[in-house]
Amino acid sequence: MSNVQKKTDVILIGAGIMSATLGSLLKELAPEWEIKVFEKLGNAGEESSNEWNNAGTGHSALCELNYTPEKSDGSIDISKAIKINEQFQLSRQFWSYLVKNNVIRNPQDFIKPIPHMSLVQGEKNVAYLKKRFEALSNIPLFQGMEFSDDPKKLEEWIPLIMEGRTSNEPIAATKIDSGTDVNFGALTRMLFDHLKSKNVEINYKHSVEDIKRTSDGSWQVKVHDIDSGKIEYHTAKFVFIGAGGGSLPLLQKTGIPESKHIGGFPVSGLFMVCNNPEVVAKHHAKVYGKAKVGAPPMSVPHLDTRYIDNKKTLLFGPFAGFSPKFLKTGSNFDLIRSVKPHNVFTMLAAGVKEMKLTKYLIQQVVLTNEKRMEELREFVPNAKSEDWEIVVAGQRVQVIKDTEAGGKGTLQFGTEVVSAADGSIAALLGASPGASTAVHVMLEVLEKCFPQNMKEWEPKIKDMIPSYGVSLVENPELFHEFHTSTAQTLGLSEKELIYS
Repeated sequence: MSNVQKKTDVILIGAGIMSATLGSLLKELAPEWEIKVFEKLGNAGEESSNEWNNAGTGHSALCELNYTPEKSDGSIDISKAIKINEQFQLSRQFWSYLVKNNVIRNPQDFIKPIPHMSLVQGEKNVAYLKKRFEALSNIPLFQGMEFSDDPKKLEEWIPLIMEGRTSNEPIAATKIDSGTDVNFGALTRMLFDHLKSKNVEINYKHSVEDIKRTSDGSWQVKVHDIDSGKIEYHTAKFVFIGAGGGSLPLLQKTGIPESKHIGGFPVSGLFMVCNNPEVVAKHHAKVYGKAKVGAPPMSVPHLDTRYIDNKKTLLFGPFAGFSPKFLKTGSNFDLIRSVKPHNVFTMLAAGVKEMKLTKYLIQQVVLTNEKRMEELREFVPNAKSEDWEIVVAGQRVQVIKDTEAGGKGTLQFGTEVVSAADGSIAALLGASPGASTAVHVMLEVLEKCFPQNMKEWEPKIKDMIPSYGVSLVENPELFHEFHTSTAQTLGLSEKELIYS
């Protein structure tokens, strides 16, 4: 057993897209800082960031209906959609900077253009989609969006979905060609290869067991080297916990006041993947439907064209499941161990409030394959069981906390940074839109944790991410300029470049 204290400037826990992004930003802003990464698994991007474990939509609110709720007066609230789209633009700009600087050599290995579509059925839903289309199509960020409720047009857009459809129910879709498919697993691995070349020490198969404050205000991280069995102690002035579902238990170990009264609710996901190349070839879009009543936003059904290992695939889902694990490779005791005296009432309150969600998850867990096929046939009427198989996706841990708006034990849907008041430690909790907004979220970490450096760093940040600190929705010319230049740099199709 080694008790050697090893000092460094920055420790990143978890080798996913968040640590990859933060590490890459810091290496540009403070190249002299020493960074160490500890990852429990054998490679980068193996858990939540892995291409088989997340939807890879490049969430930019082009097709996700839960970002545009209908208000009680019948109008559509588009504020969240604008916010998420602007955040995704920051990711595009940073990735373009990395391509221009040869950090990423072949952008098509992680990003490809793909139309994003929303599809609804029934009179009420069609009326909602039309209103949503009208509200968004005036906004520069959503320019080029089309709406149709004409079955003939829909046959052109989504032949696989329209084939064999017998229902007379009204049906409508919106389509926008500037959507993307992002392979976050591939991107994560590229960024870690880059960090390694910049002398960042990346330790795989190293599990973080404990985090404690030292007398001089830095953090001591207790690390278990899984292969040798040795225990090591590393200290740093700044620690970032980007361990996906594993972040909450580590945050709790820090004992910071901000870690109290927060719980986590794990939800697992399943996808169906098509193994028939003829069926895969008939569909070219990401098509998002509407979540069933009482279902959480993360369960919105979607039929996605994906590129994994540069091969076109087709995924449908997600079907929710319940597992007490916080990570796909976690322990069945994760949920129980996360209940502490300070969050037990928060967790219990959530349990009472979220009866609908609990009921929904139980229904999902007991679904047979035939029942899943029935749900798929609502999208693809002619789907054959032999063409589809089940893939277990990643675990998501939804944040439970006490909020002013929702009261005690409110389930949060989204991505959240929790940091110490002095900025010495930060953790990322939550789920979607997650990876797509990694650059925005890591800029938030820099602002919260390094306020004293921001003035000095700002020119470099603006060089990497030109729209940093600027509202694109209020500056349409800038949006067009950045959107066009990033499309060219990232090798996205000519269609991307056409604006009305």
